[in-house]
Amino acid sequence: MSFIQRLFSKRGSLEPIDLSLVGADMHSHLIPGIDDGSPNMDATLALLHRFSELGYKKVITTPHVMVDYYRNDSGIILSGLQRVQEAAKKAGIPLQIEAAAEYFLDEHFSHLIDNNDVLTFGKKYVLFELPFMSEPIMLKSVLFKLQMAGYQPVLAHAERYVFWHKELNKIKDLIDRDVFIQLNINSLTGGYSPQVQKAGETMIDRGWVDFIGSDCHHPGHLESLTQARTLPYLHKVIESGRLKNLELLD
Repeated sequence: MSFIQRLFSKRGSLEPIDLSLVGADMHSHLIPGIDDGSPNMDATLALLHRFSELGYKKVITTPHVMVDYYRNDSGIILSGLQRVQEAAKKAGIPLQIEAAAEYFLDEHFSHLIDNNDVLTFGKKYVLFELPFMSEPIMLKSVLFKLQMAGYQPVLAHAERYVFWHKELNKIKDLIDRDVFIQLNINSLTGGYSPQVQKAGETMIDRGWVDFIGSDCHHPGHLESLTQARTLPYLHKVIESGRLKNLELLD
């Protein structure tokens, strides 16, 4: 059965897709107590155990770096990562666990680029996010600086920026500027809003998605992700052959 036939089937859902086909999650908030994600180590271990059950082989957790709210730096994140790795090993959780960051695009991020103090994953990939209310004036200048410093920008949850919902070609403009695009799996459930879901589906239809991530903060996110495995659009993006998640296992 073709994707289109499955998409418009009476069931409206498919058999749960095997998330081992994704291999690595590259957006989550699992280091305890340093942002709005996991509050303690017990919660972190429960989430990591669930990632393993779902078929993931690696989790790259990405705490917020936002100077006015989450004043994390490389030292805080890497020391937190070490604690998580040690606890997961002791608990017998068979996951590779790494860390980078989710950088809020602002002057502080620009300063970190100037000082070569940016945490990366994969091939010098850097995950960054935008404010949800409006496109920042400094977006293109900071991206140019990031690229000139040898980093590969990855825009977090591009489908969630409502200011682009009526002009999605703004995302295509970033793609043309060699920015990679990450989609939250849970956006496809409608959990953020129907508009976010529609934007995510359109991005998949247009072949704009390079990475998918959980953006996991708490157990509810993994519960929604578990349910999302039956969604035709999650099948479509995983089966597209475009995703770079598996490359992160190298």
